[in-house]
Amino acid sequence: MVHTFPRRLAGVVAPIGGAGRALLATVRPEGVTGPGAGAPRRPWSWPAVSIPVALVLAVTAIGLVVPVDVHLGSLFISAPALMAAVSTALSTGNVAGLSLVAALVCDIRDGLLGSPILVVHVVTLLVVSLLLIAFCRSRERNRRETSRLRAISQAAQHVVLRPLPRRIADLEVASVYRAADALAEVGGDLYAAAKTRYGTRLLIGDVKGKGLAALDDAAAVLGAFREAAHQHPTLPDLAAALEESVRRHVAEAAETDPDAAERFITALLVEFPADGGVMRFVSCGHPLPLRVRDDAVTALTGQVPAPPLGLSGVDRATYRQEEFRYAPGDAFLLYTDGLAEARDRAGAFYSVTERDIPWRTAEGDPEALLQRVHDDLLHHTDGRLHDDVALVAVQCAPAC
Repeated sequence: MVHTFPRRLAGVVAPIGGAGRALLATVRPEGVTGPGAGAPRRPWSWPAVSIPVALVLAVTAIGLVVPVDVHLGSLFISAPALMAAVSTALSTGNVAGLSLVAALVCDIRDGLLGSPILVVHVVTLLVVSLLLIAFCRSRERNRRETSRLRAISQAAQHVVLRPLPRRIADLEVASVYRAADALAEVGGDLYAAAKTRYGTRLLIGDVKGKGLAALDDAAAVLGAFREAAHQHPTLPDLAAALEESVRRHVAEAAETDPDAAERFITALLVEFPADGGVMRFVSCGHPLPLRVRDDAVTALTGQVPAPPLGLSGVDRATYRQEEFRYAPGDAFLLYTDGLAEARDRAGAFYSVTERDIPWRTAEGDPEALLQRVHDDLLHHTDGRLHDDVALVAVQCAPAC
């Protein structure tokens, strides 16, 4: 997986252009960069390193005072073994050298110079230490490869799934994404926003599949939306354009993937006109938003949604646009089915409308709302998510 993922990612970022092709070349294997990466973790700490050294000194001190017929040379192998568990190959080698010297001191003090017992102690310590050093070097290589994989994944997130602005026109926006793949930052869920002459438009969707396998379809839908959102005056027109783009993408994918015809994407298109007060939406097989007002959350209802993208039609009449009037300060939660289908250890589904969450948010603070939902979701699932989860919160400022 470590070696094949960069080639798979290259196929996704290549259509983006020169910036996409330069993406893989700029990733460094030494560590993770980008938001959330933080500083590189040190592979050891002084308390952990001091324990093996103290063990060598303690065994040496005991070996110099016990009777000469009590040989402690074989105990010194525990020090490099302990160091290998907590530190690097270099530190393990240093402790192994210190242990070898200490074992020789104790055996010579016991009068074992020239004895086969001393030879056994030295050879055993050398062989085991070399194996431990080899293990540490292999582990360090794996860590570098994992860091490189995470760096590529985070870079892909910024190319494919761009961070949403915190403010678009009169709307405060926040987003959260959790991929099901533990080593991935992106997967089959998607979201995007565009400020157009028709108003602020948002897309949230869910590709069939999850994790890295769905990244190709997610990139195709996002690219189509970012262009088409500025060209079509109504959401049904936009949905029909996205359907046409998905069909072309699936047809191209079918040349190499015999199962491409089974691909589809649920999507929710949302529009906030510039004059405010109304939210318009079109659902293509995707859950409708939740409205948060004061301390209450309500699931919006609508007509029968259109089929998912890839299974629908290019006729705009297929897509039913609906409107919902809202009050200043109302917040809306857009989500993917990874939220609704999350389960606890007993198999109970997560129902966000039935959770005891403090819904009231400070004005213009949808980020706090998402943080509460995200924390409550992880509490329900004990931190284990089996599907990608995307959340977008939008709150209208009081002046809108």
